[in-house]
Amino acid sequence: MMKTLRLLAILACMAIPATGFCFKFADRINETLRYSQPATQWLEALPIGNSHLGAMVYGGTDVERIQLNEETFWSGSPHNNDSKEAKAYLKQVRDSIFAGKEEAAASLIDKHFIPGPHGMKYLTLGDVRIDFDEKSAPTDYKRRLSLVKAVSTTTYNKGDVRYTHVTFASMDKNAIIVRITASKKGALAFKLNHQCEFQTRHQVENHCLIAEIDGVDHEGIKAGLKAECRILVKSDGQVSDAADQVQVSDATEATLYIVAATNYVNYHDISGNATERNLQSLASVTGTPYKKLLANHLRKYQEQYTRVCLELGEGNKENMTDTDKRVASFAGSQDMDLVKLMFQYGRYLLICSSQPGGQPANLQGVWNNSANAPWDSKYTININAEMNYWIADVGNIGETQMPLFDMIRDLSVTGKKTAQDMYGCRGWVAHHNTDLWRIAGVVDGAPWGMFPNGGAWLATHIWQHYLFTGDKAFLREWYPIMKGAADFYLDYMQVHPQYGWLVVVPSVSPEHGPMGKRTPVTAGCTMDNQIVFDALNNTLLAAGILGEDAAYQSQLRKTIAQLPPMQIGRHGQLQEWLQDGDDPRDQHRHISHLYGLYPSNQISPYSHPDLFTAAANTLNQRGDMATGWSLGWKINFWARMLDGDHAFKIISNMLHLLPNDRAARQYPDGRTYPNLFDAHPPFQIDGNFGFAAGVAEMLLQSHDGAVHLLPALPSAWQKGSVSGLRARGGFEVSVAWNNGHLTTATVKSTIGGTLRLRSYVPLKGKGLREAKGACSNALLQAPEIKSPLKSAELKDFSVLPLRKVYEYDIDTKAGKTYVFTGNP
Repeated sequence: MMKTLRLLAILACMAIPATGFCFKFADRINETLRYSQPATQWLEALPIGNSHLGAMVYGGTDVERIQLNEETFWSGSPHNNDSKEAKAYLKQVRDSIFAGKEEAAASLIDKHFIPGPHGMKYLTLGDVRIDFDEKSAPTDYKRRLSLVKAVSTTTYNKGDVRYTHVTFASMDKNAIIVRITASKKGALAFKLNHQCEFQTRHQVENHCLIAEIDGVDHEGIKAGLKAECRILVKSDGQVSDAADQVQVSDATEATLYIVAATNYVNYHDISGNATERNLQSLASVTGTPYKKLLANHLRKYQEQYTRVCLELGEGNKENMTDTDKRVASFAGSQDMDLVKLMFQYGRYLLICSSQPGGQPANLQGVWNNSANAPWDSKYTININAEMNYWIADVGNIGETQMPLFDMIRDLSVTGKKTAQDMYGCRGWVAHHNTDLWRIAGVVDGAPWGMFPNGGAWLATHIWQHYLFTGDKAFLREWYPIMKGAADFYLDYMQVHPQYGWLVVVPSVSPEHGPMGKRTPVTAGCTMDNQIVFDALNNTLLAAGILGEDAAYQSQLRKTIAQLPPMQIGRHGQLQEWLQDGDDPRDQHRHISHLYGLYPSNQISPYSHPDLFTAAANTLNQRGDMATGWSLGWKINFWARMLDGDHAFKIISNMLHLLPNDRAARQYPDGRTYPNLFDAHPPFQIDGNFGFAAGVAEMLLQSHDGAVHLLPALPSAWQKGSVSGLRARGGFEVSVAWNNGHLTTATVKSTIGGTLRLRSYVPLKGKGLREAKGACSNALLQAPEIKSPLKSAELKDFSVLPLRKVYEYDIDTKAGKTYVFTGNP
């Protein structure tokens, strides 16, 4: 055990860069989830993963349970869900909406636009169970998940024997490794088996337990996938095989190599061979010593994870309290290390569930223990899938987005057929949900599914990644997909007969309708207009950078000019719809019309303080409690409002313990499970990612014409530091502060160019000059937004006061680092 821990510590130290902020290994020991008892339920188990495989480790002493997932094991088979009737009824639907008969339009949509199926479901591989012979009560039990190492460790005593379980999903190899040791020679004995609720066939060959698991039909789509899982056992003891289990006895150590695969190749090809894939994966690990497997895993994982370090307060304090107890007692406490832990947990989960060559993180990342996951654990693309990736660029793990980009590419193909078949439009479209098979049609029903903006919203991630990197080769590769999203709108939008603006119709503001209407189905809601603006404007800017067709650029400009402006309603709110239909007492979880505040950058305190004030009024009207994912969004909203104390209030609301889903009535405000998974409830991983993005947004913003240092620092974080965050323009930023004021900032320029800094305190540094005029760096520039319309009934509307800021420019060179000091 001591050798293993020493190896982990040495390798972690080697992987952490020394940049002068907070990167010593000893300072990061508190980035660990800790428990003093085994998990009794899935929401207490600890997640590990390498994108392809996911596992939940229970840390059992009588029976160790490891629940498994493989990212491509879904129900169904290749298909599409496009309606063949929609095009014929599209005009009638539009005419009904324009006539104020939205319910009639919704009925037509339900009948003619949604043939089903409604998306396939993400499946479980079942459980690996390690049944130990020794059943006596354990003492000195410890269960840990180190975020710095991506390693789960369980230790306990039984009698005079110390047992240790070390489990990790290798980021270097396509396998999960379980190492079990006993401190006394020959004291380890167990039986290994596998259980799954799906039809499964087991066999054992040469100490390898093989499980072949059948996929399932779903909503009329036949199963096309089968999964195979192999668990190979190596030990210094006696190993014997039975029909469906492997037995180990008289051992001091044993290593399990777990691999899994399906026959999935891509969304239209299921001709793969799971057995061949598994044999290749096993061959790549079984000949490598355990210590080297662990070392290679740490090297590859830590290359991503250790790029960012956060300290809130003094730091370097190891909190030995169980993590779930810390969550339960967080309210009113000074446990800022829990905030740091939750921030890094979001980065950890994305690294573990989304790597190049794999599938994107779904509604539960890569973890699911149910045959019927909530909402099928699909990709919900009217907020949730997008939220999964908000932390990627700013959190310096940009490569985790490659699976998302790959899915967008797939959808640009399937969605092209959907756009043509359902609406007679060019370009491509995806609605509010998709799955492994890249469906792009409408699902569930009009209130949820009639959202033709999911694909365009996803495509904004391409443009944002370009802004963070300045990579023109990347932009050129992905420009056709951005253009396809814009082309769809050029054909799909219609002139509104009452207002004369071009609007998206039919559509919905996700899951929410105006007062006086019994359906969300509408034309030109605010979120529509904001997403369309981004789709067209981003494409226009990209076309200019790449030297694309001038006539096309002119068409985009003319279309943008015909979009509706944002509007401020009679309650001082940002209107959610063209009509002033907001209810100030409605605290609905979706605040979709603030997309323009975050993740977009259409609402600025500096260029449009009236829109900024209206957004604040909307947020206050919607309240500070919501579902877990909605709280994740609200942290980001309040960070963009430059209100760190309010953002921290939302953080505090999120860090309320929910012991399990059955306790939801007893804990109505519970939004975090014992293992720190986010609670909608039930579990949705988007809230974890939204939390991490929100914390980053409180510390660094770069969307509004400058790199804003510590834009929304709460009073609870008087002292701290953060290093390694990424800003648009290709800058890597580290900041330290004391007494709530910036003391030092270090900026590395990866591509060169003008850096504009914004700060609440004056800055000093070689080469700094006072900023004048608009920022010359196009990667930092904010868009030009129309002035809002205001309700004639609006009274007593005063714009919010803003803190004084200091702005500076400095010309940077690629690869150079620049240091600045604050002067409060």
